Amino acid sequence: MRALFDHPEPRRVSPGEYPMWDRALALLNRDLAATLPEQDPMQLLALPPCDADEPENVYVALANGEWHGNCLHQDSSDDPASALAIVADAAQETVTELLWQAWPVCAEHGLGMHPRDADGELAWWCAGERSRRGPAHVRAAVGALDTFVRPRHLNRKSRAS
Repeated sequence: MRALFDHPEPRRVSPGEYPMWDRALALLNRDLAATLPEQDPMQLLALPPCDADEPENVYVALANGEWHGNCLHQDSSDDPASALAIVADAAQETVTELLWQAWPVCAEHGLGMHPRDADGELAWWCAGERSRRGPAHVRAAVGALDTFVRPRHLNRKSRAS
């Protein structure tokens, strides 16, 4: 057992140690690159457990090694849908808290989005109103923010500026 005030150094998780989390993080890094291109890719960091019988604690961290929030639940590392959901939540919390900004932001409404199940696929959901289609909408699948075409009225507005 570790002494009360020992602070172990986190280690960068090697590719392949947690394949489901690796794949999930790759999708989140696509969204990060599409929305915050000045940010380097996020990474998985691990800390040893407090008790030797417990698994290590894995976090989603910025490229500089900082993270915020809870560790990833080990039981989510075997199921692709669970892995994506937990990594999306952790990535969003880390980016939002450490960069002090909502992430990702809906380009149409300027509101922070949240991951939600949309017909069996995890997607970024926006609470912004759409006049013809209701009060909320799915912006894009997690990992696909780079493929979304901006609404025409935003394109016209940006050309006029």
